[in-house]
Amino acid sequence: MGHIQDRWYRQARHPETGRLLFNDKDKPVMERSELYGIGLRYKVRYLDPDNNERSKSFADKQKKRAENFLIEVESDKREGKYVDPQAGRVLFAVVADRWVAAQTFDHTTRERVISRLANHLKPFFKAKTIGAIKPSDVQAWLRWLQDRGVSTRSRVLYFTHLVSILSFAKEDKLIVSNPAQASSVTRPRADLRQVQPWRPERAQAVLNALPVRFKPVVRIPAGIGLRQGEVFGFSLDDVDRERNIAQIERQVRIVDNVLCFAPPKRGKTREVPIGGELLSALDEYAEQFPATEITLPWVHPEGKPVTVKLLMVDYDGLPFRRGGFRLSVWLPALKKAGIEKPTRADGMHALRHLYASVLLDAGESIKALSSYLGHSDPGFTLRVYTHLLPTSHERTRNAVDALFRDGLAAA
Repeated sequence: MGHIQDRWYRQARHPETGRLLFNDKDKPVMERSELYGIGLRYKVRYLDPDNNERSKSFADKQKKRAENFLIEVESDKREGKYVDPQAGRVLFAVVADRWVAAQTFDHTTRERVISRLANHLKPFFKAKTIGAIKPSDVQAWLRWLQDRGVSTRSRVLYFTHLVSILSFAKEDKLIVSNPAQASSVTRPRADLRQVQPWRPERAQAVLNALPVRFKPVVRIPAGIGLRQGEVFGFSLDDVDRERNIAQIERQVRIVDNVLCFAPPKRGKTREVPIGGELLSALDEYAEQFPATEITLPWVHPEGKPVTVKLLMVDYDGLPFRRGGFRLSVWLPALKKAGIEKPTRADGMHALRHLYASVLLDAGESIKALSSYLGHSDPGFTLRVYTHLLPTSHERTRNAVDALFRDGLAAA
């Protein structure tokens, strides 16, 4: 059990015998020590869970605070919540790096997270120790991001990283609580934007504008809902022709500026029905532009080499890099199709949304669509595409009309 030392006073001793003195009420007789009036008066001494002696000092007239601190320390020790006050003196940047090192991100995600921390968190918190960060600092950081013109969606993402880093510090007992989760912090929230799929006419215009060599970049995402990297990694060898199923098991991505094959987003391989019209069109394309055997490392530059017959490559016979594809193929096609000022909504992802809207309009279930798109769960799919669900009014009218046609009205 800890105790509180009064540094300014000590128990008096008999000048001849040296025995401690007590008054007539059997209470110690106190006298000024040589430290009277110097420094902080009360020192709380206690043992931490590892039996190391710790202390904290308080000023004159703060004995009650010292007592409360000791009570809190002993309570935290019993409940396993104790945090060494010295532990929080580690710089935020050091803890952030430890957090990144402990995560199980894939290589590309790790690169992106490191970049976000370097550009949007470390510059603001670089001089602060992890234990010195207060809720007001978090709120000031959010304002700092806003003043720099960072979008709401990005602020949500960076805030999520900050919460995770501070929770990591809390779990490692560097801090007592997570200041980013304080009630005084206004958490940024981004409204889920309603996706606007291209109309089939726009997809057709872009298809017509593309060179023949690159037309699959419209047909594949519109026909089986693939992401851009999955389109670049698609092979006709992935098609089970007996079942008319496309097996989506890879994408092309860049890791440390090196092209690699990797599993689809979140590692979710999947099977997607493929229609006969699309498959015939891709087979015709492959007759004109035979598949190219490409060998790339799996997941990261040092990964095991994997060889795939890619359906579509660039003019040099190499897998596409997203930036190069956008500048040399996609943007020129948009311009030729009459889209003079393309926005973010005019990326290849618009064709994936078109695929989703076609399936929903045909009555496909959210659960099936979620599986085909490789989403994490059907709830996410519903939140993204709920506004595209066909109205139930016509179905209701038809169902009730059928009820009356079958005899209810005659009765």
